[in-house]
Amino acid sequence: MKTLVRIFLFFILLTGCTQREKHFLNDKTYRDQVHEQFLHRQSLLTNREAAMLSVFDDNTLTVEQQEALEFLYAYMPLCDLADYDGKFFLDQVNAALKARDYFSWGKTIPEDIFRHFVLVYRVNNENLDTARMVFFDELKDRISGMSMEEAVLEVNHWCHEKVTYRGTDGRTSAPLALVRTGWGRCGEESTFTATALRAVGIPARQCYTPRWAHTDDNHAWVEAWVDGKWHYIGACEPEPELDVAWFTAPAKRAMMVHTNVFGLYRGPEEKNLETNLYSKINLLANYAPTRQLKVNVRDTAGRPVVGADVRFKLYNYAQIYPIAESKTDSLGNTSLLTGLGDLVVWANKGAYYGYLKAPSGQNEIVVELKYQPGETYDEKMELVPPVEQKIKPVDESKIVENAGRFAYEDSVRNAYMATFINQEQANVLAKENGLDQELVWKYLHSSQGNWKEISNFMKTNRTNPYLFEFLASLSEKDLRDTPEAYLNDHLNEGTVTEITSQYSKDKNFVSKYILSPRIGIELIKPWRSFLNAKFQFSKKEVTPAGIIDWMKKNIRIMDAENYYNCAITPIGVAELRISDSRSRDIAFVAACRTYNIPARLEPSTSKPQYFEKNRWVDALFEAPSPEVVVQAQVTFVNSPANTIKPQYEIQYTIAKFADGDFVPLDYYGDPALKTYPATISVDTGYYRLMTGSRANDGSVTTFTDYFVLKANEKKVLDIEMPEVDGKLKVMGIVDMNTIVQLKDGNKNTLKDLSNGKGLVLCFIDPDKEPSKHILQDFPALQQEFDAWNGGIVFMTPDDKLSVAFDASAFKGLPKQTVWTVDSGRTLLKSVSNTLQLNFQDNFPLTLYLSKNGGVLFFSEGYRIGTGENIIKTVRLEEALE
Repeated sequence: MKTLVRIFLFFILLTGCTQREKHFLNDKTYRDQVHEQFLHRQSLLTNREAAMLSVFDDNTLTVEQQEALEFLYAYMPLCDLADYDGKFFLDQVNAALKARDYFSWGKTIPEDIFRHFVLVYRVNNENLDTARMVFFDELKDRISGMSMEEAVLEVNHWCHEKVTYRGTDGRTSAPLALVRTGWGRCGEESTFTATALRAVGIPARQCYTPRWAHTDDNHAWVEAWVDGKWHYIGACEPEPELDVAWFTAPAKRAMMVHTNVFGLYRGPEEKNLETNLYSKINLLANYAPTRQLKVNVRDTAGRPVVGADVRFKLYNYAQIYPIAESKTDSLGNTSLLTGLGDLVVWANKGAYYGYLKAPSGQNEIVVELKYQPGETYDEKMELVPPVEQKIKPVDESKIVENAGRFAYEDSVRNAYMATFINQEQANVLAKENGLDQELVWKYLHSSQGNWKEISNFMKTNRTNPYLFEFLASLSEKDLRDTPEAYLNDHLNEGTVTEITSQYSKDKNFVSKYILSPRIGIELIKPWRSFLNAKFQFSKKEVTPAGIIDWMKKNIRIMDAENYYNCAITPIGVAELRISDSRSRDIAFVAACRTYNIPARLEPSTSKPQYFEKNRWVDALFEAPSPEVVVQAQVTFVNSPANTIKPQYEIQYTIAKFADGDFVPLDYYGDPALKTYPATISVDTGYYRLMTGSRANDGSVTTFTDYFVLKANEKKVLDIEMPEVDGKLKVMGIVDMNTIVQLKDGNKNTLKDLSNGKGLVLCFIDPDKEPSKHILQDFPALQQEFDAWNGGIVFMTPDDKLSVAFDASAFKGLPKQTVWTVDSGRTLLKSVSNTLQLNFQDNFPLTLYLSKNGGVLFFSEGYRIGTGENIIKTVRLEEALE
């Protein structure tokens, strides 16, 4: 009844007030579409009506506020319907309208651009907070009187004062949590920067290349709308001009750049995907040369296949990764605007699948659905990325001026980070509370700007026997952004009642699978006390089967409605009673742990499981009852022909066939695969083993083996790395008698630093992400570099020295690593001349020199796997001597 009253009142408001109040949605047809979608979303809020819909009862709301709020409700993902309230979203509306009216550019922004790229509170899959309001207050005076272009550049400088790049896990921290920490990965930096720009009324969107073609990994950045045109910037990496960034050259080799657009979008860009809630738009033409790749899908009889799923893929991290997806039309056709490199086009429907390489020079292909699961075969394939292109240099004086600002901004951030607890203070805290000093410092150091919350948690729970095992179950990001009260909810609520004696002897097991709030990579919330209070069941009467049965009856699954892939909290699932499958699985694990039942998401497949009779049992929501899945055993063996030790999700993966495609198992970083032979247990089924080697030009050669695993089978898989071009070419000569200045002030020659062998020489810009990537690349091959024992020299031009850079943060570098300074870029200029390279600060510049100074390998700019290519060059050099 309340809902009907609200609809009636809103109708009266629209018909009675529109003559004296302005609309937020001026196009009536569009406004009606939004309202219809709003009514649909409103129907999902039966169990959260008071929290979400009472905000509309405020009779002081203007038509503009009402329509803006309706627009947000109409298209927001399930996670936002479930985990926030109406006041939060009204505050977001008011902040956006306030910024529009405050800044001069607000009146120049078209309605649709403002609607989709300023009003919308969510950038991607980040946890939401009140950053928009906080950032507005901090920035409004700083950018007062500036042009829109000047404001974009200045906001990015402010962002760099707050946040710099450092790799971290896949959960996207809320912007204010990132401020507290001082650093984050590119997806977090770009979310942060887009939020800051929207906070001051500047349209902004996060752009992604889902995977690079010429190197492993991906990247995210920001586009800002300035005076009628979109421009790109490196998030938290300010440059003196728009459309200048370290990734300019890599982006010219991209095969896809896209962004998600919230709501019904009518913009001019090509859409890779359009749903009733959002669109995924193709931005590649803004960055790289393109081609329209047309695909026709046919069956083995030559008939067009209607409604086939088509995925456009490229090689990255030892798998062929989808960069775009679509369905075929009534003639079996689909197409994609993509780059000038090779793709693998995968299609499937029903029991059949097919695929074909689409070379860069071919714009039309026919994919035949000729395979069925169970067919065994192997194949070799070479994939070539778009060619490298030169970029326009930036005026040197602007670079120098910008570097000065960088240094100041680093000092601002460092001054804040210097307020974090130090080891001496941590030792005092440990001593006063009778705690282990080494463990206290370990967790307080990891907590960064959240150290006060974690120190209070330790003091509160200093006598709890599970304290440190509990902290060990958390991720480093949890330590950086979880309040003390939330952690107390789980440790105290979980240990109030006696843990079943069956598990109590193993404190690590109890902490990880019963007490811990960490399940997947979702944000930690105090769900344990909430679930206890809401359901009030006796712990003894709750069983996994009972939880599964309750969820199947009471939780409606609507995967497409949670399109940003941001997990709903267990509290949100219990309240809304609607969920996507992944959030439902997390909620199942949470419910089990609340009632002292050990549970987890299986690490390689993310299937929900509970522990019973000394084994992990799958919770199968689509089956009549839980059951144990029959497994097989796989042993990976390192081929003697390999020049390096293959690493999972770097040089090889294993993938299981499901729903028409192969899904890689997630064993990245698993200790079981650190040494060879390496054995894992997996479900029976149809599998694909893929290995790949990347050449210096970015091209890839792959070996693929398709096979079946039967019940209790023990299969040995030989991990053989494909050979790439086996010739060494001397590309220039560097004088090995060159004297370099070490970081400690001493001097030495390149010859002495080479230890009588070859030398890795890497010029870096320590403030930029690509240089930090290479410093994370080398530790993975520490054992190989240590055994080789040639020289490794990281060199920073003196104009790129940064007080913010801490080399000690990069653990596991080879033992022979030395840090040097290139005064006046003397050696960098000499090397550039030797290679006939017009170097434009496209750091890092990495070379491998023979003991005589011959350049046998070099790599410029952003590239994952440089260390691997150097080791391959070393091995080939040794074989040819």
